[in-house]
Amino acid sequence: MARVVAVHGIGKQLLGEDSLLRQWRPALADGLRRAGAGRAAAELHVEMAFYGDCFRPAGGFLAPGDPPYSADDVAEGFERELLLAWWTAAAETDAGVVPPGAETLAATPQSVQAALRALSGSRFFAGVALRGLISDLKQVRLYLTDAGIRQRVRGRVLEVIAEDTRVVVAHSLGSVVAYEALCARPGHGVRALVTLGSPLGIPHLVLHRLEPAPLRLGGGVRGIWPGGREVVWTNIADDGDVVALVKDLRPFFGNRMRSVRVHNGAHAHDALAYLTDALCGRAIAGGLL
Repeated sequence: MARVVAVHGIGKQLLGEDSLLRQWRPALADGLRRAGAGRAAAELHVEMAFYGDCFRPAGGFLAPGDPPYSADDVAEGFERELLLAWWTAAAETDAGVVPPGAETLAATPQSVQAALRALSGSRFFAGVALRGLISDLKQVRLYLTDAGIRQRVRGRVLEVIAEDTRVVVAHSLGSVVAYEALCARPGHGVRALVTLGSPLGIPHLVLHRLEPAPLRLGGGVRGIWPGGREVVWTNIADDGDVVALVKDLRPFFGNRMRSVRVHNGAHAHDALAYLTDALCGRAIAGGLL
């Protein structure tokens, strides 16, 4: 039985539970030790909730494993809006990225090509192939707009959360999946939810599409709390993390949430960089001790 359930992010369709756990488990233990919780690190029982294969196309893979996408494959609407949001965020944190202009934000075909060119030259997306970036856009869009995919992916997380699960730690898109899974299981025994590099606060594209839907309060929205009062939710973001477009989620989920900033250097969105930080370890240890 897993006292800690880990939920990965986008772009892991060619991996699996065991391969991801070989990366995550040492990083989790390192973070716990940095937090002074060496005993918890030594006794760590963790299981990976894997859903990457839900996005893996059948047959015809290129060497890196992504379909041969081009700029023409970025769909109107959600995918284009998220791409432009990433471009805007990258330009705010990376002086080497030319910011989008007003004419670009009009969502023309040229704007997609310009966004992809700009992001390919950013520090954040360094080393990410164009087809991989477009594949990630499509994974986020599919989860949030395809009911069948959403149910299948969320089911993977619900299958792993057991009666003795005390901590759920989730990265990137996985934080959206984990949040919705906990909301879908009233009475769960999870004490700590730790979200890393989360896109949960992106208005309209993510926040307003959550299940259950956020409550509308005056001119804003308030997301449902993912459990009872005993749940401690810690959201951790790096200032340079483009995927975590909104760093502080408290305005949308309440001041009970703990909002943490960390410094991951050149690996702003990397799950392992988040996991090895002492503040992440402290949040996880709080649910175990």
